[in-house]
Amino acid sequence: MSWSDPIADMLTRVRNAQKAHLPEVSMPVSKMKRELARVFKAEGYIADCTCSEDARELRLTLKYGYSGDPAIRGLRRDSRPGLRRYCGSTDIPQVLGGMGVAIISTSSGVMSGKEARERKLGGEWLCSVW
Repeated sequence: MSWSDPIADMLTRVRNAQKAHLPEVSMPVSKMKRELARVFKAEGYIADCTCSEDARELRLTLKYGYSGDPAIRGLRRDSRPGLRRYCGSTDIPQVLGGMGVAIISTSSGVMSGKEARERKLGGEWLCSVW
């Protein structure tokens, strides 16, 4: 399959896997997807992320609560190929009043909005997770 927006594809795969209560989801690997998965894990939204030995597949182990509710309540692609959204370090949005995370692609790499604010970095607002 050829997707024009691999980040949107990744978010859709995670969304669909959680609706089906699957323990893990796999997708083709890229540097951007690997960095997004790293931020998801650091923020506690997924349990683990691994890359296959031939570096062609990224596998995310999803996280669920005791009642079976997924850790990720929602995912939204904010900047997309047809409409890029950028924000300065003072303009980084708060997702759900601070309960969610904005993920920003900065000159120093992909990071959460909170970390970008602390480091006074702006960049492309890739997606929001809550």
